[in-house]
Amino acid sequence: MSSPSQVPTRRNGAFASGSSDKILQQNRPTTSQRSPPQISTLRIPFLPTSLEAALLAIYPSTLLLGSLFSLLDPSARAAPYSAVSQSHPANLAPSYFAQKKNFFNVFFVKIGWFWTTLAFFIFLFTHPSTGPSKALVLTPPRLQAALRWGLLTLWWTFVTQWFFGPPMIDRGFRLTGGQCELLADPEARAGMTDARKLATHAACKAVGGKWFGGHDISGHVFLLVLGSGFLWMEILPVILRHAGLREERLVAGEKTGITSAAVETQSVGDVGDRDAEQEKAGSGGVNAPLVVAGLSWWMLLMTAAYFHTWFEKFTGLMVAFVGIFTVYFLPRAIPSMRAVIGMPGV
Repeated sequence: MSSPSQVPTRRNGAFASGSSDKILQQNRPTTSQRSPPQISTLRIPFLPTSLEAALLAIYPSTLLLGSLFSLLDPSARAAPYSAVSQSHPANLAPSYFAQKKNFFNVFFVKIGWFWTTLAFFIFLFTHPSTGPSKALVLTPPRLQAALRWGLLTLWWTFVTQWFFGPPMIDRGFRLTGGQCELLADPEARAGMTDARKLATHAACKAVGGKWFGGHDISGHVFLLVLGSGFLWMEILPVILRHAGLREERLVAGEKTGITSAAVETQSVGDVGDRDAEQEKAGSGGVNAPLVVAGLSWWMLLMTAAYFHTWFEKFTGLMVAFVGIFTVYFLPRAIPSMRAVIGMPGV
């Protein structure tokens, strides 16, 4: 006869199992108690995501592809090239796109920031990710996006138009030994005033002179990379969300450490309604930036193939990347900066 203590063995086992489950459930934190997902501190928030890195890598790859084409194409190799004008003579240009007066160069690249701005504001006021679709309502996301545009417009102005006098491109040219070609003639130089000696590229061209002797940062490369990169950074979160891909950007919080940018997206509120509106909108509002970014890439390839030296194109790329990094990547590591200009899609 078994002892009474051995009879309820199965019950004891069930009781023990049930007790352990209750203990685990009591110790398990509820949804409201869970803290934001922590990311390893080895990850640096201002570094681009894998997709952003692939997108940015298109620019140096395009410059490399265009430069290789100019070396391998027999017609481009045989055509004379002027180091002063950084182009082929119009009557001997190896391609229509190698002519400075081609339609796309005159009416797109020369006024590229206008097309970039137009495409951006079409997206800003027609896509529901920033506010009521097709309504001129200044929501916080729209104001912060306008601030980002303003900062990059200021950078574009400093580099190409004005920087407390001559723009940074012209200042760099003069600092590296460049001058207006008219100054090469001693007699012409003696009759010129100090203001003429410090002439900008535009002023030099206006009096019939040409830049000569210094390092001329490629303004075309700078403009095309800055403008299209700006548009990509603004619409990329929208495209990823529409495709159902997860958020990979990291941000540094004042109290939470390094977390996913999705945490700040959820804290904005009305995320579900905004996502539902984006589903209905589809690609509406994104098409204009895509067209401008696509044409910018093509003209960047043509610039790489037919204009400027490799180093001039490289410096134009780097100066554009400085602006993009400052506005779109640096704020991820600086909460106070992010609080002012925000992040696209947040």
